[in-house]
Amino acid sequence: MTFEHRRDGLGVGTPTPRLSWTLPVGADGQDAYEIELDRDGRPQTTGRVPGARQRLVAWPVEPLRSRERVGVRVRVWVPGRPRPSDWSEPSVVEAGLLDPADWIAVPVGAGWPEDPDGVRRPARVRRDFTLDRPVVRARLHATAHGLYEAEINGRRVGDDALSPGWTVYPRRLRYRTYDVTAHLTTGRNTVGAWLGDGWYRGRYGFDGGTRNIYGTDLSLLAQLEIVHDDGSTTVVATDASWTSAPGPILSSGLYEGESFDARLDDPGWSTPAGAAAPGWVPVTVGTRDPRTLAAATQEPVRCTEELAPVTVLRREDGRHLLDFGQNVVGRLRLTVDGPAGTEITLRHAEVLQDGELATRPLRAAHATDTLVLSGTGPRTWEPRFTLHGFRYAEVTGWPGELTAEQVSARVHHTDLRRTGWFECSDPLVNRLHENVVWSMRGNFVDIPTDCPQRDERLGWTGDIQVFAPTAAFLYDCAGMLDSWLTDVGLEQLPDGTVPWYVPVIPGEPTWTPIRPGAAWGDVVTLTPWLLHQRFDDAELLRRHYPAGRRWVDLMDRLAGPTRLWDTGFQLGDWLDPAAPPDDPAAGRTDRYLIATAYFAWSARHLSWTARAIGEHEDAHRYRLLADQVAAAFRQRWVRPDGLMTDDTPTAYAVALRFALLTDPAARLRAGDRLAELVRQDGFRIATGFVGTPLICDALTESGHLDTAYRLLLQTECPSWLYPVTMGATTVWERWDSLCPDGSLNPGGMTSFNHYALGAVADWLHRVVAGIEATSPGYRTLRFRPRPGGGVTWAKARHETPYGTAAISWRLAGSGVEAEVTVPPGCTAVVELPGAAPQSVGPGTHRLPGAEQSAVQRG
Repeated sequence: MTFEHRRDGLGVGTPTPRLSWTLPVGADGQDAYEIELDRDGRPQTTGRVPGARQRLVAWPVEPLRSRERVGVRVRVWVPGRPRPSDWSEPSVVEAGLLDPADWIAVPVGAGWPEDPDGVRRPARVRRDFTLDRPVVRARLHATAHGLYEAEINGRRVGDDALSPGWTVYPRRLRYRTYDVTAHLTTGRNTVGAWLGDGWYRGRYGFDGGTRNIYGTDLSLLAQLEIVHDDGSTTVVATDASWTSAPGPILSSGLYEGESFDARLDDPGWSTPAGAAAPGWVPVTVGTRDPRTLAAATQEPVRCTEELAPVTVLRREDGRHLLDFGQNVVGRLRLTVDGPAGTEITLRHAEVLQDGELATRPLRAAHATDTLVLSGTGPRTWEPRFTLHGFRYAEVTGWPGELTAEQVSARVHHTDLRRTGWFECSDPLVNRLHENVVWSMRGNFVDIPTDCPQRDERLGWTGDIQVFAPTAAFLYDCAGMLDSWLTDVGLEQLPDGTVPWYVPVIPGEPTWTPIRPGAAWGDVVTLTPWLLHQRFDDAELLRRHYPAGRRWVDLMDRLAGPTRLWDTGFQLGDWLDPAAPPDDPAAGRTDRYLIATAYFAWSARHLSWTARAIGEHEDAHRYRLLADQVAAAFRQRWVRPDGLMTDDTPTAYAVALRFALLTDPAARLRAGDRLAELVRQDGFRIATGFVGTPLICDALTESGHLDTAYRLLLQTECPSWLYPVTMGATTVWERWDSLCPDGSLNPGGMTSFNHYALGAVADWLHRVVAGIEATSPGYRTLRFRPRPGGGVTWAKARHETPYGTAAISWRLAGSGVEAEVTVPPGCTAVVELPGAAPQSVGPGTHRLPGAEQSAVQRG
């Protein structure tokens, strides 16, 4: 049993959380279900409810009250069995603080004046309290202006990092609920928190960043609620009774890194013994509208893996160069001992240039951490409130010889559940896919970002729009992207304009004022629909429908009666390889062709969305609009013979994939021309952000699967596999971020960890492996592998909302042999090359395909 899109039910922010479950392995389906809810020892049941619904089922009884705990379990009736299944193991859902009136906490921070324009030393805040009764249950509800890490009685609370994350803070600040029962004891106790600048007041954005985007204070807002054995309660909330003191963190920034002086640290600061320490003064008390506090709906950022360096090289000057063998996002953890005052400096970079850290691509992000030792013995330390993108690290000032056992790279990202895997017979393609996974991990850091290392790391709408199909296969990202899309709606301008990135950093000269842009703004129509298709969540569609409607209506106004969006600023096919390094928007494809194509595609998606949520008048209106825009597109850019006036691969890919060519002969001619252009380019990439995610599908659907494979398997630059041959372990921003001679791309925008161009992995999953949803949530699916390019076997597995779907195929003497697994309660059609389609039900099935000659012809 799961609640909404969360793996645990602690601190849910809705009084009516929807319920989901998976059926027993081998079950053909579900005829009915019964849910039992235990409220304070008073079970309630729904009785037997006929139906197959098992995904995001409506809360069946009266809504939860704030803090209420309910045990939930389910049993089901499956076809052919008169008796129900056993009850599932009970799961517990517990409401957070659902009413703004539940909050009595106020923000508290440093009790001394701070220079808003200078480097500010973050405070720690604390409160002592006494409990005279045993503790039965205790919850800490916490958030901050800035970042926080809480401690109770000297123990860290939770394992999350960079909480509360990044939202549109003035309108929505997330809080988390922690079970801290085991942290407390009868008698004296202490609760406290470290604070860090983070996105709230740290320097963030281009050209070194903007300070104090949301405020100048650094404050904790927390409410510790304790239930005793006699039913009484104690509440310890942030207020004027708390105290503050400067901590040992001298400075902290997401770009800059962190400076920590262990000589200034008091290890007992968050224990009752710390009450006697000097320097603690009353906090400054701030204000916060509790109506803006929202329970988190996604997993937090966590350390999910720890890597040891594969090499440690000591320089003649005493510096140590570490290579972790993988480009990651995270920070170093050290275990070190040395004299008091010893200063250890850690610098980070993704690549080397002439054997040294290549820091030019970081621009104004210094990515430097500093530790000053206290001289009191061995210490294990890592920064708290920063992350870096790096494969290599340079350590300066280490006392003695540094060994691989003394340092590790701790990998951080939003702790999403992995749901998708792919592998095939080509090792370069496997490494490409692994690079895509690593780039997603490094850029899903509370929000979906463009890159994790330089002075940017923003939630670009266009990047996730093209990558969302891949992301939704690899990880259960519905809760995270739903939360981020909520902020997109909050940042959307009244006229319907969608910002280039969300949350918005005001005042950036290149991106202010905010202007509407195709492919980027379309995230509000295309991504909700994609998430519904993959996660079967019509309510998500309904929540984000108003934003999509405002966006399409804006494009309608901008296009006017011609239905052509052919005015205004556009990024076009961003990072077309033909664009010069200093002008990545100067692609070969008419940017207004792209804008009009997306106008049609978004209107089409909005029509589908309206139909799915019961808005039938809107569905009819936007379907007609999509047809009109498509007709205008053809009249402007398609010649009578089916060729396009803009004779570029992206133009053909967009026209084919967005269903803008309705005449079969025109589609055939366009597909042939697209394949011809790819051949003329030597099967090298000639597309940017817009065309690249579409081109393999456009080739495949127009009868040129062999060309799509040759494009995929090309190793010369520009290509997907060129970076792999250059040793890449993540997807690059530019096809030639590293030039063939090993030099850095001369452009000022060069990242070695960007997921957008890795969107081809969706084609690997659906076409090479051959697993595809045909109804929301994979309730029905298709297994249709299309071998080619010398690939002799492939396999993929996806944990759908209903259970495991998997395929493994290989070429054999008799043709294609395949094994497929269908989730319980689902059905699938298997289409092996040259063989008639077969319908199969839940379970694992071994299937022979057609003769090898038929496979080759296919």
